[in-house]
Amino acid sequence: MEAFSALKTPVFQMDHAEIQSSLQKMGQGMKDTLSPEGHTAQYYREGGEMMWIGRQGVTAMADTLLQQLYQVNRIGLSDAYFKVREIDEDLQRFKSLDFDRQHTVNDVTARLEYQLTRAYLTYVAGQYYGFVNPKSAINRMESKPDSTGKVTVRYANLYDISVERPTPAFYAQALHKIGNDSVGNMMREVEPKSPLYHQLLRQLADSTSEASRRRIMVNMERCRWREPNPMPTSGKRVVVNVPAFMLYAYGSDSTMEMRIGCGKTTTKTPLLTSEIEYMQINPEWNMPQSIVNNDVLGHAGDSNFFARHRYYIADRSTGKKVPISSVSRAMLASGKYRVSQDGGRGNSLGRIVFRFKNNHSVYLHDTSTPGFFQSSWRGVSHGCVRVQRPFDLAHFLLGNTDEWTLDKIRISMDIPPVTGQGREYIRTHSPGESESGRKLPHKLVSYMPIQPHVPVYITYYTLYPDLNGQIQVYPDVYGYDQSVWNHLKKYI
Repeated sequence: MEAFSALKTPVFQMDHAEIQSSLQKMGQGMKDTLSPEGHTAQYYREGGEMMWIGRQGVTAMADTLLQQLYQVNRIGLSDAYFKVREIDEDLQRFKSLDFDRQHTVNDVTARLEYQLTRAYLTYVAGQYYGFVNPKSAINRMESKPDSTGKVTVRYANLYDISVERPTPAFYAQALHKIGNDSVGNMMREVEPKSPLYHQLLRQLADSTSEASRRRIMVNMERCRWREPNPMPTSGKRVVVNVPAFMLYAYGSDSTMEMRIGCGKTTTKTPLLTSEIEYMQINPEWNMPQSIVNNDVLGHAGDSNFFARHRYYIADRSTGKKVPISSVSRAMLASGKYRVSQDGGRGNSLGRIVFRFKNNHSVYLHDTSTPGFFQSSWRGVSHGCVRVQRPFDLAHFLLGNTDEWTLDKIRISMDIPPVTGQGREYIRTHSPGESESGRKLPHKLVSYMPIQPHVPVYITYYTLYPDLNGQIQVYPDVYGYDQSVWNHLKKYI
């Protein structure tokens, strides 16, 4: 080596310690180690070795990455955010040994190494998990009052889905791909698999309107979010799309759609995934305390009001009914008393409700006021989803069921039976009568399990395919598009 020492050119001489020091300084201030930028900073702050530049110069992986980054505009992202031109300039400068006092070999090496890692991790993490965390974008939109009515720092959990986010293990795997010459494979593997994503990607290529492109990119971002129970592309499932005010039921050999009513803007329907486990016919409605506080407290002691709506009050500790006149406003507000509505005609849940586990006590159900289905704006509920054709949904969920079982549901819902056995039952049986003289419904069936359980997805897409596969445009009824865009636009 001493024989070659005379050939050394100082301007080309790399100082490993100086490069490492520069890399560590670049990562100062980045604390969120689960973000791509934060993980890049942590890697180099902790003395991580260079991966893109070695004894043989810049690896071929840098060219592979740069080639992919030059195509980020295809998916609506900005090459400026990924510093593509700066990376390209430093890469060419390194390859041609174009160093000077302004661009020393150590500065160029550190800058190129850092920006390649930052751009690579940002791309693969964003494409695989989403560039936006939906819980940050949606769940922090509006504050939530506490039980006293005061606004606190708590927020409404409007997006109640445990999406996956980048982990240290994911970043370790991504960095390992660099050493294995697999950067190109990794960038292809993280591309979303959703058919809707690829439909929207084709639309983006043909769109010139700024508003249209923004809507497309926001809905493409939704397709990236990794939910623990992703929506299957086959098998029986029920999908509620809030902006469309529509429900879609997909079966192995049939599909069905119907209008729905969702939560008002002040009582939004939460976004969630679950499984429909059973249905109840002629259910009682146990009123949530929030509705009691807002709609019933002012009528405490008014027996006529409670009779008109068929409400009754029960002590929560014993379950026993108590006289309306004996319950004061303060007693109702205490939460120790339950306000419920008798099942049957006129019940707020209608004649049937479809139950599934969730943190918000929401469900799909019939309605006693179906007139709103004729309106284009159908934000009418306190959060539950009202369905236009509940018996059809029940039939779909039950699948291949004998007609007498379906007729028992029809009769219990006051729908004319279709079988001879059902018509004979109606001829020979009269509905019961309450103490007040009100006709009670037939109660041939009140509970029906759904086996196997059917997945249900309450979603929010302002671009979504109809049953013919054609993408339709829907209004941003809750303002979620704008909120997601505010987080996404730095990448655009």
